[in-house]
Amino acid sequence: MSDPNIGRLLSKRYQLQELIGTGAMGRVYRAKDILLGGVPVAVKFLALSIQNEKMRLQDRFEREAKTCALLGQKSIHIVRVMDYGVDDKNTPFYVMEYLQGQSLNNIIRKQRLPLPRFLSMARQVNLGLQCAHDGIPVEGTICPIIHRDVKPSNMLVIQDPSFGELVKVLDFGIAKLLQSDSDHTKFYLGTLAYSSPEQMEGKELDNRSDIYSLGVMMFEMLTGKMPLVAPTHSFGAWYKTHHYQKPRSLTEASPGLELPKEIEDLVMSCLAKLPGDRPQSISEILKILVSLEQFDHTRKIKQNSYALVPATTVSAEVEQKTKADLRISSSNDEIASTISWPQNKPIADIVFHQPIHVNGEALSALWVMLPQHEIQKRLVCTRYNQFLFISVPYPMLLWITVIYNRKHGAKWLHYYLDLKTNLGQEICRLLHQTGYYRLLFFARETPTCCTHILLSSIASAQRQRLQEWVKISNSLVASADPQISKNLLKNEYEKIKPRIIAKLESLDTDSAYDLSS
Repeated sequence: MSDPNIGRLLSKRYQLQELIGTGAMGRVYRAKDILLGGVPVAVKFLALSIQNEKMRLQDRFEREAKTCALLGQKSIHIVRVMDYGVDDKNTPFYVMEYLQGQSLNNIIRKQRLPLPRFLSMARQVNLGLQCAHDGIPVEGTICPIIHRDVKPSNMLVIQDPSFGELVKVLDFGIAKLLQSDSDHTKFYLGTLAYSSPEQMEGKELDNRSDIYSLGVMMFEMLTGKMPLVAPTHSFGAWYKTHHYQKPRSLTEASPGLELPKEIEDLVMSCLAKLPGDRPQSISEILKILVSLEQFDHTRKIKQNSYALVPATTVSAEVEQKTKADLRISSSNDEIASTISWPQNKPIADIVFHQPIHVNGEALSALWVMLPQHEIQKRLVCTRYNQFLFISVPYPMLLWITVIYNRKHGAKWLHYYLDLKTNLGQEICRLLHQTGYYRLLFFARETPTCCTHILLSSIASAQRQRLQEWVKISNSLVASADPQISKNLLKNEYEKIKPRIIAKLESLDTDSAYDLSS
């Protein structure tokens, strides 16, 4: 039987094309936004009707929809809600970003997650939950948001061209704003196998209820099994199970499983019956996960030191091009003598891109102004570069450069490229074609002349991605504020800094190594 919703036009804008998911909370369709040239979106109809509830349900739904939209702008690990409405049958719906990926539920049904993948996924889920628990401003008040249905099927895993495996939390639409004048937190919502004891009792919930559900999910991610098993799938059976049954250990569920003691202690503490016996905040959990992830990452780097050899990050073609470029009357000294600080740029600590021309050829260059002592500290240093890209809500690239030595640490340089502009696309193409760029340093104390030049090579894989990102950006219709994407990239930038530092610190000595990720 054909779905009568296929082909429907919602709000004179969203045309439903295909049913892509069903669940207790509603049905999800792939649709196209005809006002934006057919951009794909996901539309979720909630499994309730406004006419069967009190009239203020619509006000509550609109408030929750706005809350979801704010959350999605605040964290890259929460699915972005772009619109909401009520159809002609009085059924409320959300319009979300359309993401192609796998449910975490499907992934862990096929295989138990190895520790590094678990740590990465769990960290990302926790970052999304932390954003919600920290709260968002609503009418001048910071309101924490509890998910109430943390489980693998509400986690979507997508392959992002910049971040790799990216996890996003879905269905914050059923969360309730924790407001003292609201009685809507006192009825049951959730999934029996993942619900906290206090949720089963219908009590007012706080962040520690999500932490219990998270403990169940992390147990399942590591073992493929559930920590608690009820005799029947009824509310009464699960009520007794969550209140009185002791969860089995990770090794009981999966004999032979070898995990750091910190992981087992963390998961089991999340499963404590009393909220006061669990971690009291997501930040406590993140601290342990990030510490273990950094340790595992650093250990692997030391075991596989070949990953840090510059020759593996630069193709022979680029290396020959670079050497040839340096030979043909384009030495750093000659370049330095022919360039000066642009008159339209302030005398301040800034970074910007502007190509330089050598023998009629345009070469990519980042112009950097710093205090003289900051430049002197890192005349001999390791160079590291990485590019982060986000396609929605607006195509934006963050170009990260680090100059590092052991004595003085890292100096972080970053620059945003708007990939919907000709300039941003031209810079990407230039980086792709040449495979390297120069860092031109100017001292604030003597701003007229270039004091130092460094060369930084770009890994071949990154060069290829730069080209792909330009193509992706050309195919997108960007309707959102570019600043939203900048904020999301900035948040991700801060998260990956410890991993970059761990990579750089694993080098035995300061050197002129040139690294690219």
